[in-house]
Order: sequence, then C-alpha cells, then structure tokens
Amino acid sequence: MFPVERMRRYRLNSNIRDIFTETSINPDKLIMPVFVDETAKSKTAIKSMPGIYRYSLKEYEKYIGHLEDIGVKNIILFGIPAQKDSSGTASYDHNGIVQKAIRSAKANTKLNVIADLCLCEYTDTGHCGIISNGYVDNDKTLDIYGKEAISYAEAGVDIIAPSGMMDGQVGTIRKALDTSGYINTIIMAYSSKFASNLYGPFRDAADSAPQFGDRKSYQMDYRNGDEAMNEISLDIKEGADIIMVKPALFYLDVIYRAKQLYKKPLATYMVSGEYSMIKNAVLSGSLAPDAINEALIALFRAGSDLAITYFAEDYIANHGRA
Repeated sequence: MFPVERMRRYRLNSNIRDIFTETSINPDKLIMPVFVDETAKSKTAIKSMPGIYRYSLKEYEKYIGHLEDIGVKNIILFGIPAQKDSSGTASYDHNGIVQKAIRSAKANTKLNVIADLCLCEYTDTGHCGIISNGYVDNDKTLDIYGKEAISYAEAGVDIIAPSGMMDGQVGTIRKALDTSGYINTIIMAYSSKFASNLYGPFRDAADSAPQFGDRKSYQMDYRNGDEAMNEISLDIKEGADIIMVKPALFYLDVIYRAKQLYKKPLATYMVSGEYSMIKNAVLSGSLAPDAINEALIALFRAGSDLAITYFAEDYIANHGRA
C-alpha cells in the first residue's frame, strides 16, 4: 500500500515503461486487405477509405511486391468481377479475378495469401447467397461456397476465409476441400460476424452493397454476445482452424470472451468504418497519430492472435519488423 507501493515507478520514463509493457504489436500478426478489380485499368482511390485503393491485376502485382518489400507477410484478397449474376458464378471461375490474384501472389512472393469467400461481390443482388423467394437460401448457397473454396485451393491459396454467415458453411467447405485433396488448406472462419453499421466504406470498395433489404437474417444481431459464443463453438466443431470476431473495436468484450472460452487461434477484423473513423480523425488533427497504435493494441490486449486491418501497411512501413 501507499507509500511503499508507488505504481508511478513503472511509468517513470519511456525506457522504464517499455520494460513493463504487457502487450505489443507483432507485424507478423497483421493482415492487409487488398481489393483487386477485374474492370480496372490502374489503381483507383476509394474515397471513403483514405489511402486505400482498388487495383487492376497489373497494379496489384506491383503492390504486393511493395508490401513484401516493406515486411508485410499476410494479405487477404477481395475481388470485384467484371460480371455479376444471380448465382455468383464468377466466384468459382478458374480464371476469376481472385483466382488470378492468388496464383500471381504465390508465384511471385512469399506472402501468406488469404482469400475471403463470399458471394456479395459476385451476385447482382449484392447478397451473400442465392435468393429464393426474396430470402437468402442457406443450403443452395453452400453448394456455391464449396465450388468457390475448391477453386481457391486449386489456385494455391493458403487460407480460406468464409464470411457469408451461412449455417454449415465451415463444414461444407472443409468437406469440399478434403474430398478434393486439399486437406492442408486452412479455414479462417468469420465465426461471429455482426450485422454492423461499420461496413459502409467496404461496400463502396468492393461494390457489394445489397440491392434490397439488409443482411440481418444471416449476420448476427449486435445485441447478442452469448449467440456469438454459440456461433464460434459450431464453427470449431465443423472444422474451423482459426475463428474470428468482426468488427473489432466495438466488440472487444466478444473478443475477450472468445479467447477465454476457446483455445483456438483468434482473428479480429478492424473493419472499414473503424479504419475510416480513426484515419479521418488523424488526418484532420482531431486525434494524434498514436491513436492508430492504441487501437491496434486494444485488439491484442483483448485476446486477438491475428488482426486484419487496413492500417497494416502503414504500421509495418513506419515501425519495421518485430
């Protein structure tokens, strides 16, 4: 008790504070999202996400080389196809934009390549599945997810990240991969993905806004924490190698609970809205640049093992490798 124990001794100066640091950011654990646009001629700025771009395949190849040069080790791919239809058939095209991007990255870099698996970028409805009678048909959608997973594995992807929140999606994908001989392809499941207000900028970036209704019948109600734990448990039983909480900063309690309950690698996704809020506040001078570090630290302090973040490139460029 005071005056024998003075907590301020631990904070005396920066060198002393560093000795007692409990949480740090390992660049190896950061994952940079990359948007590849089949219709683009060059790289195009995403207005709602300062510093983030859509890339043509040619510009993408230059960009991933740059990422590797500065020390980025992990990317997650999102594709914008030239054609959309009601079944999202471009999602499993052998020569689809994501499949090409996977092959290019694996041939020319040593990056760990993750591919988001969903249909929202590929359907003309903007929904994450096949529509039947105005409703997303869970089981018909699973058939497409299986085909998409196999096409990614054939292209050489390291990790598949199903994000559609269809019941049974992890089990379907695991079975499709295993029966096709891809037993070592990792599944990083978007296990508790909430129907959040924070996805707006991403939908601009990926051209994936729903054309009618919303996604609340398949993405989670943000009022529910226990339900999130159940979703995670089911994904683990179905074969998920990595579980995920999305969004991140607004769901630190869910991250903490998941890490305490499940001894599985845990990823979090600091989504586009979280990025844009912080980035714009820093650019305007409303927040100090160190707010970015504080936000990233929060994820790892809560229990994240991996973090998908649009800050990955800049953080690694400015802070170097661990």
